[in-house]
Amino acid sequence: MNAIIDYGAGNLTSVRLALDSLGITAVITQDPSAISNAERVIFPGVGASGASMKNLTDFSLLDAIREVVQNGKPFLGICVGAQLSLEYSEEDGGTDCIGLVPGTAKRFAPSNHLTKVPQMGWNAVAQIVPHPIFSYIENQSEFYFVHSYYPAPEDSSLVLGETDYADVIFASVYAKDNLVATQFHPEKSGKVGLQLLQNFFTWTP
Repeated sequence: MNAIIDYGAGNLTSVRLALDSLGITAVITQDPSAISNAERVIFPGVGASGASMKNLTDFSLLDAIREVVQNGKPFLGICVGAQLSLEYSEEDGGTDCIGLVPGTAKRFAPSNHLTKVPQMGWNAVAQIVPHPIFSYIENQSEFYFVHSYYPAPEDSSLVLGETDYADVIFASVYAKDNLVATQFHPEKSGKVGLQLLQNFFTWTP
């Protein structure tokens, strides 16, 4: 069984529909044991870090998430899921996150007042480090973003892909062992996004 973590965030159904189109079965679940026992886990979401961390705590999901990663199972964080996988977010006055990967989710602070925050739309991902998650995906392919904060892992060697927006070249894809995370939404990114999801499900960490 594959699991999509339901912690009260938006966009979960879009992820499952994308997987359905690939012939991949996944269950949207709040059950900690189902998450712990899943073969692969996707941690997606749209929303604020503070409320999301509260829900994860209230639903008793934090230990299950940590167990999945510690046990070496393939784990994909998407958007807020990528940010919450870090230690800390600047959102909501500062939010302690799960801490799967050392680093911080930082807010865009563009010098040009005409630069829109959140970033909403398509942007290119420069592939910095070869990784199976990029199989059959051309360098500088565009993916769909919706976010005001961006991942900043402490260890720059974990950064697989970078994107340029609002005076920052940020980590739009990072990975550590069996965990990979994307700031963009592969489920909303057309063919390249579906290819990335397919790659995740054939990847052996």
